[in-house]
Amino acid sequence: MTEALDPLRRRWLGALALGGLLPGFAVATPPGAPAAGARLLAAWQSDNDHRIGLIDLADGQARVHRELIVPTRAHGLLVDAGGSVLAMARRPGDWLVRWHPRSGATQWQWVEDDRRFNGHVMASPDGQTLWTTETDRESGQGRVALRQARTLAKTTEFATRGMDPHEMLVLPQRVGDVPAGSLLVANGGIPSLPETGRAKRDLDRMDASLVALDGGSGRVLGQWRLRDPRLSIRHLAWDPVSACVGIALQAEHDDPDARRAAPVLAVWSGRELVTAHGQPALAGYGGDICARAEGGFLVSCTRAHQVALFGAGGQWQNSIALEEACALGEVAGTWWAAGRFNALGGAGAGGARTSTGLPEGCRLDNHWLAFA
Repeated sequence: MTEALDPLRRRWLGALALGGLLPGFAVATPPGAPAAGARLLAAWQSDNDHRIGLIDLADGQARVHRELIVPTRAHGLLVDAGGSVLAMARRPGDWLVRWHPRSGATQWQWVEDDRRFNGHVMASPDGQTLWTTETDRESGQGRVALRQARTLAKTTEFATRGMDPHEMLVLPQRVGDVPAGSLLVANGGIPSLPETGRAKRDLDRMDASLVALDGGSGRVLGQWRLRDPRLSIRHLAWDPVSACVGIALQAEHDDPDARRAAPVLAVWSGRELVTAHGQPALAGYGGDICARAEGGFLVSCTRAHQVALFGAGGQWQNSIALEEACALGEVAGTWWAAGRFNALGGAGAGGARTSTGLPEGCRLDNHWLAFA
């Protein structure tokens, strides 16, 4: 553990013991699901702290239903089968929390001193195991840790065959030669040192890849790379209509023009990775991705202030203006996109749109998820 993070952990643990820092939860509206719209689990930054919580979108308004203060910026989110929530610190992070929104109970897990969390957690189909993406602080290499879902304690780990592992996805069915239940891992491929925070270095050594692993043993089932080595593979979404995986990309080119024009999406069909085609310049940054109900993908292009719509094969179709577009999610056939001040909801490439103002002082992170 670096000296910069030691005081943070000590202060946080002390506050937990005193019970003075964590409110558990706050109810901003009466209990009960909204009459229409959606309830989403989100992470955000407020004026003075970082939070996760439930946001209700209904009747043109957004309200925080319940919320929890967390030590630093949260990133990856997961809703488990029992209705509790898992959230992880943004990379390079040191905390993982399980939160029960209805009771306010929390369970915290701090990463081992020789590791750093990389922002995402995934549950096994039987709910007994959690996978977390991590970085070995000494070697800089990626790891997937297996943790007991009940205790959050690490039981073992295996290599991701790359650097900077980020989001994971469990395949719900066989894709090509990769069997159902396999764990897909996005190796972002950006060299960095956890002690220097998020500072990037030696980008000429970038080695992004999508790797399929046996989630129990770590055995490699396949690995795929893009032709352009300066495209970082970050976030994943499963499209059940096409049985393909969409991948949000983030460009790291030295040339600003090449970075601006870079594709923000790749599609994996089990055989190869194919980047988007017909796409206009979108600043080379895909912040989040989700599948569309009719097939295909949406990618939030935060720096271009757009939500881009693609077909299942990666063909660009349309884009929708949204300032600082970030979190994407799908609820009952309707997609929801969060921006700096507003959330948009819609269905299809040209269907009606619903605009909802976000709560004042609530600046959302990359991701949100439907919460029943």
